[in-house]
Amino acid sequence: MNHTEYQRVVEELNTLITDTRQLIARFEDTGMDNEMPDDYTRLELMVSEALKQQRHYMQKVLETDSHD
Repeated sequence: MNHTEYQRVVEELNTLITDTRQLIARFEDTGMDNEMPDDYTRLELMVSEALKQQRHYMQKVLETDSHD
């Protein structure tokens, strides 16, 4: 992958993280975190995994940036 492709992945992951955090907030606001705790936990895990991947790809962006 090249710099642009890595950057695109970082941006897509950012969108996923933002959207999922908004969904988590709606879950909490409506009490669904208590009604559907397994789904709520899965959402939290999704954010955690997406953040991990985002850090990985951001490092790749920085590495490819320094080689240009």
